Amino acid sequence: MSSHWLDGNSKLPLFLFGFTTGIAVTAIVRFLANQADTLRRRTANTTAAVFPNNVHQTQNSHVETLANLEKEFTVTSAMLQRIVKHFVAEMRKGLSSDGNTLKMIPSYVVNRPSGDESGVILAVDMGGTNFRVCEVTLEGQGRVRIRQKKFTITDELKNSPGKKLFDFFADCVYKFLEEIGQLSSVEPLKMGFTFSFPVQQTAINKGTLMHWNKGFTSSNVEGIEVVQLLGDAFKRKGLRINVNALVNDTVGTLMAHAYTDPQTHVGVILGTGTNAAYFEPMDRIPKWNGGNVTSGEMVINTEWGAFDNEQVVLPVTKYDQRLDRASPNPNFQIFEKMLSGMYLGEIVRHIVLELISTGELFKGQNSTELKQTYSFETAFMSRIERDHTNELSDTKAVLEDLLKIPSTNIGDRRIIKRICELVGIRSARLSAAGIVAVVTKINRLDGCTIAIDGSLFEHYPHYANRMRDALRELLGLTAENIILEQARDGSGQGAALIAATANN
Repeated sequence: MSSHWLDGNSKLPLFLFGFTTGIAVTAIVRFLANQADTLRRRTANTTAAVFPNNVHQTQNSHVETLANLEKEFTVTSAMLQRIVKHFVAEMRKGLSSDGNTLKMIPSYVVNRPSGDESGVILAVDMGGTNFRVCEVTLEGQGRVRIRQKKFTITDELKNSPGKKLFDFFADCVYKFLEEIGQLSSVEPLKMGFTFSFPVQQTAINKGTLMHWNKGFTSSNVEGIEVVQLLGDAFKRKGLRINVNALVNDTVGTLMAHAYTDPQTHVGVILGTGTNAAYFEPMDRIPKWNGGNVTSGEMVINTEWGAFDNEQVVLPVTKYDQRLDRASPNPNFQIFEKMLSGMYLGEIVRHIVLELISTGELFKGQNSTELKQTYSFETAFMSRIERDHTNELSDTKAVLEDLLKIPSTNIGDRRIIKRICELVGIRSARLSAAGIVAVVTKINRLDGCTIAIDGSLFEHYPHYANRMRDALRELLGLTAENIILEQARDGSGQGAALIAATANN
């Protein structure tokens, strides 16, 4: 007898009995029914072991969740076109008069670099995260040598009284000059001051802070002339330094790159914050009342982080709104909050918190670390997008080791990675729309180099290629005329270059 008959166990005698007593049909039916019931029970037990907690339902929920997020964060070609059109219109309004959403601030920088400028100049660069002190040697023929040192601006300093903040800057400069042996210089040193915040500029070396952004709230600085604040701090420290130029970081990036590439017409920052600057003909700046400019053009600081604060065309989601409401400057810098490095991780965090609250991620388990604002760093997004392991092990390390999520499964980690991709892609596409708007405004679609500084463009996975994809969607073959080039640490070099040529 074949061994498979033994699977019936006690049911086998019943089968033989039925067969020998002439009621074979009934016995066969009972036997097969019992065997089928046994198989069903075994299958049910196996399914429960492999797919616990009704995973099929969970998988369907994940698919629906991702579909909804895809819809919210996808910026279509049609959306990009509308954004560009509105952007150009807002630029024209900002150039016509003050008080508009796009500030379009005249920089008082009126000469393009020749490439032959020379000399040794100091520069300081106050960004969103670091304070950088540089000694810039301009050697002519587009050649530059730089010695520099970075100092971290702590959150405590960002929110301290202005005097304490600027005294910290003076201390940093003192330490740097001491290290390079320039502390006892007989002649006063020339310096360019890169100040990466909205300033109402009244001269090449004068300007008042309009409002803080990038997480700064330092008191007694808004509405104050910032070169004077820095100069007073230098005097308190006994430093003999003349600040010859006040420069926005984006203006500095533009000028530094133009020193080596004359086809550079636009400078862009894509880092902690974001902004753009470009050369504008004087006859297209109706609000300018500062007298004749012999060069016929001036660098304009767009302060494009404030674009569409009114939310007319930007695809603002509920997660963007939550971030904005909790920020120090609600209803301001909406464009910047949707695409800059300071905010991308926080957008992801808001999405993740919602999915945890609905039980769609991590079985509803949260952590103290993840509940803290800005704990999901944009650097984590970059790390996650680079994770191509089968089990997304690096993503697991970010979630479980750094953010202390109790446990994650591969489904959770795939959702997290896709969320990071969606937020990162949206950022790159919005950045590209801003660039197309500027290039369209200055009629440089036939050829233009865009100098881009900042960690997003330099380090975030696929960021530059995603921007180029959006450029091609907007411009077709003309997109090949727009060259996106990395401009590392260009703002300090640009400030020194402007200080070297300033007539003050």
